[in-house]
Amino acid sequence: MGLAELLGVGPGVTSVVGSGGKTSLLAALARELSGTVVLTTTTHILPFAGVPLLISPSADEVAAALRASRVICVGSYGKKNKLVAPELGIYVLADLADHVLVEADGARRLPLKAHAAWEPVIAPRTARTILVLGALGLGWPVAEKVHRPEIFCELAGCEPEDVATPELVARAANAEGLGDVALVNQADAAAEAARELAVLLATPALVGSVQAGWARRP
Repeated sequence: MGLAELLGVGPGVTSVVGSGGKTSLLAALARELSGTVVLTTTTHILPFAGVPLLISPSADEVAAALRASRVICVGSYGKKNKLVAPELGIYVLADLADHVLVEADGARRLPLKAHAAWEPVIAPRTARTILVLGALGLGWPVAEKVHRPEIFCELAGCEPEDVATPELVARAANAEGLGDVALVNQADAAAEAARELAVLLATPALVGSVQAGWARRP
């Protein structure tokens, strides 16, 4: 069973939030899903290697690109070579492609994060929201591996110097209540801690490694 089936990704819009492998998961889902796929963002992403990129296209240009390539990336130019949300809008993209996969969160490349009041930016018409948590942050001080550590500490009842244990990460994630399903990624680097975190999450969760191409129930 592939990642898409395990995570319950069907046709329509899927938003991916959290930290520790969102972009890798989007790329893996795009390869795995059948039908046409648009990769995009409501926040910011880097272009996907080997995927045709359309900057501020018209609907006709998107339709033509999807006839030429099953998977495309659509966005608008942002800062530092990153893409921001497409001017065309998620509604239009969802009418043009079988799947729209949206990176709806930023984490500054850290494996764990807590969310500010304006985050995540869930795309309109989202049918499935996947919360990603990076096991590489477990066992390290919160201040070193968590994006927005001050918010995390408020949610988890800890200090920035405390170690990010499965219990603390689960407490913060459960307080936020994000996602229809969670994936504790990078589990090959911290298998037991990743499994423990997945068990403690209130959201239905899988444990796995996007890079290695596997996931399973804890």
